[in-house]
Amino acid sequence: MNRQIIAVVNFPPKQIADFISECLVLGVYDENNAVILLQPERNTKNGMKIG
Repeated sequence: MNRQIIAVVNFPPKQIADFISECLVLGVYDENNAVILLQPERNTKNGMKIG
C-alpha cells in the first residue's frame, strides 16, 4: 500500500493456478531467493509506459 511498483498490464488473460491474470508485476530475486519488487526511483504518474 502507498507505494508505486513496476508492472505490465493488458496482457492476454492467462490462467495462473486458480485465477486468471492479465498483469505481470516485475521484481528480482535477492541472494535468499526473496522477491524484491521493482519501483521507480522518483514518483511518477500511475499508468505511464515502461521504456
